[in-house]
Amino acid sequence: MEIMQRGQILFRDRARQIKDFSGLLFGNITPTDIDGLIEYHGKAYVFIELKLCSAQVPYGQKLAFERLVDDLRKAGKPALCIIAEHDIVNTEDAIDVANALVNEYRYKGEWRIPRNQWTVKEMIVKFLELV
Repeated sequence: MEIMQRGQILFRDRARQIKDFSGLLFGNITPTDIDGLIEYHGKAYVFIELKLCSAQVPYGQKLAFERLVDDLRKAGKPALCIIAEHDIVNTEDAIDVANALVNEYRYKGEWRIPRNQWTVKEMIVKFLELV
């Protein structure tokens, strides 16, 4: 019997299912997805969005993350949105999110590009040290 670790996808077939949001059109707005979310003991929030090999985040999705993170900050909750890249082309292979490289992040009201190369895990650890 295989032991599952926390954070692993339990139902891989369900996770692979395509979600069709086309019936949820409000003006020119449709839902977006979030690849990862950490709610940290009621103190802070971290949102993670992954893209393949530096693919661009669509404008509407980036704007939604921006507004969400900024609104949480205004409400007194520190929040961080990380945009990271991976190079896993084969959709059957798992993406090691912890070691994906951060391309940019939203923090304290602005999008920033890391001066040094950070992994998602390194950035989250540093952020949580501050809250």
